[in-house]
Amino acid sequence: MATTEQRDVDPHTAVESLRQALAEAGIVLPSLGVDFGHPGLNLVEMGRVRADMAERLAEAVRRGGRE
Repeated sequence: MATTEQRDVDPHTAVESLRQALAEAGIVLPSLGVDFGHPGLNLVEMGRVRADMAERLAEAVRRGGRE
């Protein structure tokens, strides 16, 4: 079940955490960064990604991060 509860997380910390987790799965999102256009919302910009990386990301999510 998905949760709608929002936690106060530093977007810079979230970006680095996500970047590291993706790298461990062999996935690189070149546009990954903090969205500075909406500083109060703590948004993370994931940007554009090649189709092959999107497929790898989908597979990693389906596996739950397990190899």
